Amino acid sequence: MTGTLLLLSILRACVELAGCALLGQGVLALLAGSKRAYNPIYRLFQIVTGPPIRLVRWLLPSFVRERHLPWISFLLLFCLWIALAWLKRRL
Repeated sequence: MTGTLLLLSILRACVELAGCALLGQGVLALLAGSKRAYNPIYRLFQIVTGPPIRLVRWLLPSFVRERHLPWISFLLLFCLWIALAWLKRRL
């Protein structure tokens, strides 16, 4: 039981980190505009958010546009975060 709760807590923290990084990347994209590709913090966010966005790209059909992937990734991460919180609460 304790190992399961620890695993859920670690997984939830990883999901929370990726979600916060997606939010930060979005805010920085709005602030930096077209020069965001040269911003080192934006590149750091891209490293952190790359795996969830690649996973969403792999899961979704090809007609979904690239610019929608961060939004969909954030929505899926948020739903997963809520589900993990509910599951942790149930245990």
